[in-house]
Amino acid sequence: MTQIATLIGARGADSVTLELVDSLRNAWGGGDAVWLSPLTAAEFPMDSMPDNRWDVWSDLQRLGVDLIVQQGAGRRKKMLLADMDSTMIQQECIDELADEAGVGARVAAITAAAMNGELDFDGALRERVGLLKGLPESVIADVLEKRITLMPGGAELLATMKAHGAYAALVSGGFTAFTGAIAAKLGFDENRANTLLEKDGFLTGEVGMPILGKQAKVDALEEITARLGLSEHDVLAVGDGANDLGMLKRAGTGVALHAKPSVAAECDVRVNFGDLTALLYLQGYSLDEFSNC
Repeated sequence: MTQIATLIGARGADSVTLELVDSLRNAWGGGDAVWLSPLTAAEFPMDSMPDNRWDVWSDLQRLGVDLIVQQGAGRRKKMLLADMDSTMIQQECIDELADEAGVGARVAAITAAAMNGELDFDGALRERVGLLKGLPESVIADVLEKRITLMPGGAELLATMKAHGAYAALVSGGFTAFTGAIAAKLGFDENRANTLLEKDGFLTGEVGMPILGKQAKVDALEEITARLGLSEHDVLAVGDGANDLGMLKRAGTGVALHAKPSVAAECDVRVNFGDLTALLYLQGYSLDEFSNC
């Protein structure tokens, strides 16, 4: 079965050169190269998966280039299932709230450990939310406006996939107060997340039950594909944390985006330098196919 090798660099880094692509194509006996974006992304077909794939991947990482090798058939997906924190946005929303509450360093340390898979997600979430007790609910809107920024390439990713008929779901271990806003801004068809409980305008330090963690993301994949009449192979999933691994492994293409090392090590598709437009390039979309946002 035909395999496709895709080389992707950071936008504007000009790291994917003609010499680099031709050298790898010749070494692997690949077919003609297709330039998806000059000096940023290129691909070529091969008859089989190279035995030295990960050795070459390591070499290219030192050059600031991501390498994805996958089957050519069925690359363009009909559904996007995305994590939010450090994936569709550049921050961890609970860390930003904690900073406003004066417990930022303590909560950030728990977040990092949980995303590395060192702590139970549910327990870590309860502990962090507990530290937010007494924070005015109005702070959420302030954080959204002043602290939260979109991950580069997200608007292009959503607009292009949706223009080609894909369904998009945002599923987060974060909070509905954030996923609702981000989903609306980017054009997701639905969003799922945890609920911060409040009383009299202040956070109670508790989270609504049940907690949406790792299994909830797998459940979302199963439920949404069943509802839409899609297969799991039709799904492109993206995330960065340990609680994303379930959906990343089940999806047809699971992308570890700027992921924690322990997470990336379990995924075949890793994007460490490209932004979210890399998810279009690895599906075979060229720059001139991107939808205007």
